[in-house]
Amino acid sequence: MASVLERPEGKAAVEKIRPISADSHVTEPPNAYIDNIDPKYRDRAPRVRRDPERGDFYDIDGLKGGIGLGTFAAAGKTPADIKKDGTFEGLHRGGYDPTVRLADQDRDGVHAEVIYPSVGMVLCGHEDQDYKHACMMAYNRWIAEYASVAPDRLLVAGQTATRSVKEAVRDMEDCKQAGMKTMMLPLYPCTEFDYDDERWDEFWQASVDLEMPPSFHISAGGNKKDKAGNFIAGRGPSLGVWIGVIRTVQDIAGMLIFSGTFDRVPGLKLAMVEGDAGWLPHMMYRMDHAYKHHRFWMKGKELQKLPSDYWLDHFKLTYQDDKTAWQLVAAGLLDSRLVMWANDFPHTDATWPNSMAVLADHMQGVAFEDRKKMLETNVTEFYKLKLPA
Repeated sequence: MASVLERPEGKAAVEKIRPISADSHVTEPPNAYIDNIDPKYRDRAPRVRRDPERGDFYDIDGLKGGIGLGTFAAAGKTPADIKKDGTFEGLHRGGYDPTVRLADQDRDGVHAEVIYPSVGMVLCGHEDQDYKHACMMAYNRWIAEYASVAPDRLLVAGQTATRSVKEAVRDMEDCKQAGMKTMMLPLYPCTEFDYDDERWDEFWQASVDLEMPPSFHISAGGNKKDKAGNFIAGRGPSLGVWIGVIRTVQDIAGMLIFSGTFDRVPGLKLAMVEGDAGWLPHMMYRMDHAYKHHRFWMKGKELQKLPSDYWLDHFKLTYQDDKTAWQLVAAGLLDSRLVMWANDFPHTDATWPNSMAVLADHMQGVAFEDRKKMLETNVTEFYKLKLPA
């Protein structure tokens, strides 16, 4: 059977474009935290354990039930075959072996990836701040080594526990020194004040000075689970969580815009990751409506411009399977400069290994200039990348 790139539709989808996934993931191997964590926490470090019934799971101190490995690397499986549980040997090797990862990129037609954690996303919601910090520093050490195999194709995100603003600045400086392209922030900081508080402006300005735009990823500490480890939706069946995760990045963007954060730190840029983009035109309209009609009686912050005017200068949204976003760009209702495509490899929502075929369908009617921005140049300009030929 011909590979995706050998099929006519796959070739046409990316002709004269070097696609970059703006959101992919690793599968942290069993030794990632144990080998790299502060010795004080080594006995409590996240680790893989085997259960005779459920298979392997990531055991995290303080997290009931651990994390089943089945959904960590389900890319390429049919939906009916995806299960929460599995064995480490059954996972995509590219999730933890950087050399194999390059072959996985080639198979999917991807030139490079911006890579986020998997276990590290769950750690964002850990209640023990010091433990969380130790785990994230261990992850940063491991992922820096992973990326060193091909730093121009493995573009990784670091982590910080956000125990304090000044510590978060130091963590970001260390990530920059290690060659990382962004730092993923927990959806909720450990500080008693939220990200829109002026005390966080020091961190935002540091990101501008370092030319390292931070990122917020859905599910990075924002999802609740029941005692059995199942996701809890806001209301109704658990599938509703797939609607709720989008809300998390919407709320953060709205909070920062309405609070005047971008008036105080005009150079700040942020990536809102894996929350899709087809909803943006309506949200921009709704934010302007709220500002015009309700800021007086609700004592809202007086902004230098309308809320919708902040999006283009300060945000990028990533998505993988969002045909609506492509259609809105084709219709002139969504600015192609706002969005960055992703394949989400190797997670359950991944388009790998058929990304080019998916894109061939989704990009119908979209001009070449917009395709190139959404697949390549938005990422290279946002992260100031210089791709090899």
